[in-house]
Amino acid sequence: MTGEVPAMDEVDFPLYVVSDEESGGVIVAAEGMEGFFVASEEDLVEVAFLRAHEFEKGRRRVEDAVLEVINRRREKVGEYFIGRVVLGDTGSESSGGNISRVTYRFFGNRCEYPEAERIWRRWASGIALEKGEWIRWPVSYQSAWLHVVQNSWFTSNQRAARYGVDDVVYLDGVHISTKSGFFCALGEAVNGPGGYFGSNLDALADCISSSFGEGAPVKIVWRNFKASQEVLDSAFLDSIVGVMREFRVDFAVC
Repeated sequence: MTGEVPAMDEVDFPLYVVSDEESGGVIVAAEGMEGFFVASEEDLVEVAFLRAHEFEKGRRRVEDAVLEVINRRREKVGEYFIGRVVLGDTGSESSGGNISRVTYRFFGNRCEYPEAERIWRRWASGIALEKGEWIRWPVSYQSAWLHVVQNSWFTSNQRAARYGVDDVVYLDGVHISTKSGFFCALGEAVNGPGGYFGSNLDALADCISSSFGEGAPVKIVWRNFKASQEVLDSAFLDSIVGVMREFRVDFAVC
C-alpha cells in the first residue's frame, strides 16, 4: 500500500495560466511553476513560472488574479483564486520564443499540498484516469489526490452529488488506511475514477443530501472493514456510520 510516485514526463504545453479575473486577459502561461505548491508559506515571497509561452510585460500588477490548470486539450481542469500579484524578475527568451523564468509575488494563498503539483500533471495529461489509480501513489499523496479531485470536480461544474448509476457501491478496507483515502475510495466508488463524493464529514452529508433527486446510493458495502478499523480513528469511523444512518443510506460492513 506504500505505492511509488509514478514517473511524469515534463509537459510541453502551458499547464498553468494566470489571468485577470475581471478582463480575462492572460498575464502569464507556462509549462511549470515553483513556489506555489508548498507545505508552508514561510519565507516564500515569489512564485516562478517556468518556460512561459505567454507573458504580458505591460502588466506589473493585477489585483484579482486567477490561476488555472489547463490540460493538453486546452481545457480547464483546476482553478485557484490568487488575488493580488506583482511582477518580479524575468529570465531570458529561448530560441523557441519561450521565456525561461518569470517571477511574481503572490499575496494570496498558495496550495498547501506540495504533492498536488505532480498529480495535476497527471490530471492534465489527457489520458483517462483508471480505476484504483489513486492507490498506486504513496499513502502520503492521498490528501493531495483528494484535493485535486475536489478542485477539478467543482471546476468542471459538477455538483456535490451522486452521478453514478450503480445501486450498490463497494469499498475495500485493504486500501483505506487514512481519512483522505476513505474519501478517495468513496468518490471513485460512487462517481468513477476521479469522482468526488465528499472530502470531510460535512461534505459527505452534503453529497448524500444533494443526491436524493438522482437517487441516493441504495447500498454502500465496506469490504474488509476490519483492516481499516485497525488503522483509522474509531471516532471517525463512528461518525461515518452516523452520517449514513442520518440520511438512511443502507450501509454494511463485512
